Amino acid sequence: MKLEINKLKPNKANPRIIKDKKFKKLIKSIKEFPEMLDLRPIVVAEDMTILGGNMRYKACIDAGLKEVPVTIAKGLTDAQKQEFIVKDNVGFGEWEWDMLANEWDSVQLAEWGLDVWENQDDVIEEEDETYTRKIVAPTYEPKNKKPELEDLFNTDKADELIHKIKQAKLSEEETLFLSHCALRHTVYDYSKIADFYAHSSKEIQKLMEDSALVIIDFDKAIENGYVKLTKEIASAYKKNGIL
Repeated sequence: MKLEINKLKPNKANPRIIKDKKFKKLIKSIKEFPEMLDLRPIVVAEDMTILGGNMRYKACIDAGLKEVPVTIAKGLTDAQKQEFIVKDNVGFGEWEWDMLANEWDSVQLAEWGLDVWENQDDVIEEEDETYTRKIVAPTYEPKNKKPELEDLFNTDKADELIHKIKQAKLSEEETLFLSHCALRHTVYDYSKIADFYAHSSKEIQKLMEDSALVIIDFDKAIENGYVKLTKEIASAYKKNGIL
């Protein structure tokens, strides 16, 4: 059901807030995808106090909505209402970062409100303010055995798409373009890539870093034993009182 937004009561006891850029993204999301509200209505108590969706309610006001989809939770005790408010804001589970990296665009995910990894070109200008993404990257501990190259990635989906592209009646330029695009569906095993990196030559390591297959914090890498120091580097560190 839909109700006039001015009939709802914001919950002063709501423990979760969204501020600044993230709140602006929420407003933008509501404007661009209002159907999402129908699928996830604001939950209110019988007196119209909001139990779930307090920030969506505020974003809907800023987005200029006059009515919003609402579900009325009937018969809850005060204790149950408090429990609902907290549980509605708890994020159970974890993100599968490798899957997100392979299947979704990081700029788009950030626009949807998810804190994601930083890509070299993922820079957004917003009201003349340039900023980059928060980096959320797992740390892998390389194993003793160097994996085979064929184990680092899977191209099944990309190969299937390229086969369909080549079977279609397209120009050479269109075929080349779509084939390049299909390669974005390559799935990478970043833990094995880290293992491969740890056992590779400096030339290959540099190329892997330039390709953003790995992100190396040099000092952290030394601390964790991921990179072997040459005598020259070790000597330079000792000379400067670092080691």
